[in-house]
Amino acid sequence: MSIVGSLDTNVLVRLIIRDDEAQTVLVARLLDRHVRRSESLWVPVTVMLELEWVLRSRYKFAKAEVIRTLSSLLTTMELVFESEDALEQALASYEEGSADFGEYLHLALAQYGLALPFWTLDAKASKAVGAKLLT
Repeated sequence: MSIVGSLDTNVLVRLIIRDDEAQTVLVARLLDRHVRRSESLWVPVTVMLELEWVLRSRYKFAKAEVIRTLSSLLTTMELVFESEDALEQALASYEEGSADFGEYLHLALAQYGLALPFWTLDAKASKAVGAKLLT
């Protein structure tokens, strides 16, 4: 599959929440069109970071629901994710840990960038492997 475009957070929100019928139809048409053409759409890592925040803060998704939703998105064939390995690692760490998803994503990206330790002032994040509390 060739990548022919990328998606904004609001497109993924409509795909998941389906709270605006007209926009949900537009998103479905876009995805269907690209599936029929065997084309992929790219999802920047920043969109996934924002998506987690929107689902948790605006739509009041519980942690388990966020993890299940983001994990499901990662299996969508027509979507290609920037730093997918780091996203998967961050979700696994988030599921087991006490820090925010964003902190685990930052840490996973730092690990993949061979830029450890990941210095933080967040006590919860500093407990993760590869992170260090700045004191």
